[in-house]
Amino acid sequence: MSETITHDPPPAPGGRQSGPLIVTEDTELLDDLLRLCAAAGATPEVRHSVPGAAGYRAGAAGAAAGPSAAYPQRGGWDAAPLVLVGDDAARRVRGALRRRGVVLVGRDQDDPGVWQRAVEIGADHVLMLPDGEQWLVDRIADVTEGVGRPALTVGVIGGRGGAGASTLACALAVTSAREGKRSLLVDADPLGGGLDVLLGGETADGLRWPAFAASRGRVGGGALEASLPELHSLRVLSWDRGDCVAVPPPAVRAVLAAARRRGGTVVVDLPRRIDDGVAEVLSQLDVGLLVVPAELRAVAAAGRVATAVGMVLRDLRVAVRGPYASGLDDREVARLLGLPLAGEVPVESGLLRATESRRPPGTSVRGPLARFCREFWERALTETDGVV
Repeated sequence: MSETITHDPPPAPGGRQSGPLIVTEDTELLDDLLRLCAAAGATPEVRHSVPGAAGYRAGAAGAAAGPSAAYPQRGGWDAAPLVLVGDDAARRVRGALRRRGVVLVGRDQDDPGVWQRAVEIGADHVLMLPDGEQWLVDRIADVTEGVGRPALTVGVIGGRGGAGASTLACALAVTSAREGKRSLLVDADPLGGGLDVLLGGETADGLRWPAFAASRGRVGGGALEASLPELHSLRVLSWDRGDCVAVPPPAVRAVLAAARRRGGTVVVDLPRRIDDGVAEVLSQLDVGLLVVPAELRAVAAAGRVATAVGMVLRDLRVAVRGPYASGLDDREVARLLGLPLAGEVPVESGLLRATESRRPPGTSVRGPLARFCREFWERALTETDGVV
């Protein structure tokens, strides 16, 4: 179980990589936290009390040597990118300097006093083991990789079949890469034929989704990026042309978490059906775009999709595609769906011919589709206060 109180942890000073600080005297809890740090590829600093007090040890070597194995001070309370305080140590750190990135870790799910102790030490999060293990591994990995803010992650889904969601997803990713941002395009629809085909790279070297089906714990962000095909200056995670392989939700979660840790932008092309794997993707999106042709049947179908997606994703916006049926315009479509309007997806002449000649959507810099994508990224980045 993990509940949020305030903010994300600060990045490591100077952009350097650093492990978390653990404060506890509970040996069983310490063993669990060291195990989770190892899973995240981090070497923590361990203390029994707040910085300045005696009795601390570091990482797996300290665990092997025992509590008396002392190591030189490496930065302490204020410099650590993440502080994990065992519930047994809450009283001892009560007077420490208030800072972001403090997590109070315990095991008693039914202890109502844990929230009061979290407030007293200024904790951002309260986490209970074993339920919160995966959340904590991901958070430790975030600070260990030292990439700063996570990627701005945008999902694109069609209001009905043939709405043009895949075309828009590709154009958004191509535009982001052309603007010099680290960009990843994720194909979340195993029945869609593969976005690498739309980008003209179905034979490009690199891993596809089936290779990650067995992933469970942390996936390294750098290793993920390096393993994927690079097409048009962006990385692409798509499907192969073999038998359809089911990717379990834990693997989807691990891969998307790794992608977000790399920073930049992540664009996900979503299927219209919502299963457990797609729900995992939706839970990691910052913004969703529902592409809706401006016709009454499409609006009716999109309403059902919006209801299902809205159960997981808070920020869902409608992108309307013409031509318009009588009595409809983009604002009316947005009103009927009860969603904010992201804009009108323009019709770009010659797009089909360009795609057939292996030129992906959005490559025409002066084209209306590329202009729509640039304007979307400008607004999104302003709204998120420079996430990328």
